[in-house]
Amino acid sequence: MTTVETSDILTLTDEARNVVLDALGNEDNGEGLALWVEVTGTRGAGYAYDLYFSDRADAPQDSAIGVDGEVTIVIPANSIDRLRGSRLEFASDGGGGLVLVNPNIPTPEEVNPGVPADILALGIEGPMALFAVSVLEEQVNPSIASHGGHCDLVALDEEQKVAYVKMSGGCQGCAMSRLTLTQGIEATLRDAIPELTGVIDVTDHASGVNPFYANEQ
Repeated sequence: MTTVETSDILTLTDEARNVVLDALGNEDNGEGLALWVEVTGTRGAGYAYDLYFSDRADAPQDSAIGVDGEVTIVIPANSIDRLRGSRLEFASDGGGGLVLVNPNIPTPEEVNPGVPADILALGIEGPMALFAVSVLEEQVNPSIASHGGHCDLVALDEEQKVAYVKMSGGCQGCAMSRLTLTQGIEATLRDAIPELTGVIDVTDHASGVNPFYANEQ
């Protein structure tokens, strides 16, 4: 198996390493397991992660595999560059837990995967986009704030007149989010901007608190 060392990708502090080793000691066949660390998507302005134990032998050929102290680490290929230079720490706040400190941040395209890159690159400084932002802030967000919701304009195609919005807070993952979009957000934007031809929701509803939409594997 061809492997890439993990020392320049992810390191463990002494406290974090001890926590991982203690957890491995409680696992059946712990000596054959590795700590797998991978990026699963984005959360807010940063990445979302999954840390778990699995057999080192199951690692794909292009994974990064290394050893930090007595901990074997496996990082899948698509997470290597996204984790490069990261550090796994133990934080005692809030009852204690492992915290991954990552100097890398998602690209705009990763944060908003439903928006065409050329449209995202235009920003939201155009006249229609600025007006749409004011409509969301003054008319939409005050009404959905009652259940902890918020809506942001992430892009606007001023040529095709299509707005791309992202919901957060109580609206992210809510079973009623589609209704909120069509009868609340979209209706308000279309009423304020009659020339608007479409409003597209690019929210990752599967990663919200109590998500209604399940991740598709």
